[in-house]
Amino acid sequence: MAIFKKLYQYRELLKTNIQKEIRGKYKGSFLGVLWSFLNPLLMVLVYAIVFPYIMRVSVPNYLIFLIVAIIPWNFFTTCITTGCNCVWLNGGIIKKVYFPREILPVSVICAGCINFLISCLIILIFLIFGGIGLSINILWLPLIVIIQSLLSLGLLFILSAINVYVRDVEYLVSFVLNLLFYGTPILYTIDMFPKTLQWVLYLNPLAHLIDAYRSIFYWQTMPNLSSIVYLFCLAILVLVTGYMIFKKLEKGFAEEL
Repeated sequence: MAIFKKLYQYRELLKTNIQKEIRGKYKGSFLGVLWSFLNPLLMVLVYAIVFPYIMRVSVPNYLIFLIVAIIPWNFFTTCITTGCNCVWLNGGIIKKVYFPREILPVSVICAGCINFLISCLIILIFLIFGGIGLSINILWLPLIVIIQSLLSLGLLFILSAINVYVRDVEYLVSFVLNLLFYGTPILYTIDMFPKTLQWVLYLNPLAHLIDAYRSIFYWQTMPNLSSIVYLFCLAILVLVTGYMIFKKLEKGFAEEL
C-alpha cells in the first residue's frame, strides 16, 4: 500500500509527468497527437497489402483483424521502449530533488494508456463502418487494459532500473520486441499452425492478450476466462517482482547517474 500512498502524496508531480510524456512525444511535430492515429493506420496499411500475398492469409475483414491487434501491440511496445530510459533521462532531477522514483515508470504507463484509449477510436470506427459492429463484450475492455498496464508496469520497473546500470538493456529490448512481434499472432491466426505446436505460441503472454482483444472486438465473444485469470495472476506476479527489484536497485541510482 506504500506505493499508492506515495503516488497520492505526489499526485501533482505524477499528473505533470503524464502530461509531459504525452506532449513530449509529439513535441515539434506538425500533426501532434494525430500521430496516435496515423502510426497504427500506416502500419496496418502496409501489412494489409503485403502480408496476405506472402503468407496466403485468408481471414475475413483482414484489415480490421490487423487493427484490433496492432493498436494494443503498439501500446505495449511504446510503453516498454519509451519507459526503458525513463530513469536514466531524469538523472539530473533524481540527483537534486527527492520524489518517489516509481513515479517515472508509472507516468509512462499512464500516458501510454491514455494514448491507447484515444487510438481505440480507430478500432471503433473500423468496426462500425466495416460491417462488424459492436457487441456487449466490449465491456471487457477496461479489465484487459488494466491487466496489460499492470504487466507492462512490472516489466518497466525491472527494465528501467537495470538500464541505469547496464546501458545495453534498451538495445536488447528493441531486438526482443522485434522477435516477439512475429512470435505473437498479430499478422496471422494461431489456427495456421498444427494443434501440436499451438501451445508453444501460447507460452507468450502477449498471445493471450491479443486473443482477448480480438475476442471482444473482432469475434465479438467473451474472452477466454482461463486466459484472463492467467494474465491477471501473471501481471500481479511480474508487478510485485518488478517493484521489489526496482526498490532494491533504486538505492544506487544517484551514484550511477
